[in-house]
Amino acid sequence: MSTYTPKPADLSDVNLPAELEPLIEQMAKNVHDVWAQSRISDGWRYGPERNDERKEHPCLVEYDELPDSEREYDRNTAIGTLKLILKLGFTIEK
Repeated sequence: MSTYTPKPADLSDVNLPAELEPLIEQMAKNVHDVWAQSRISDGWRYGPERNDERKEHPCLVEYDELPDSEREYDRNTAIGTLKLILKLGFTIEK
């Protein structure tokens, strides 16, 4: 058994500048699309309930059709990514 203990970067001291706010939703949609593309290429398809045996998943829909909880998960991934970029000393410019 693995003794792996995840140690994500502490991002609690990083505040996203207001100008990056519009980027969050765009990144969240892309996070979902990347996940969905990977699933579909592995043979998964839409199903009303998750079924690993039949490779069916209810989240294989457009981002806007996802439940709020799933969109929030994708947003948090986007926010974490942006915060890590800033924490590592990089800048984000348009």
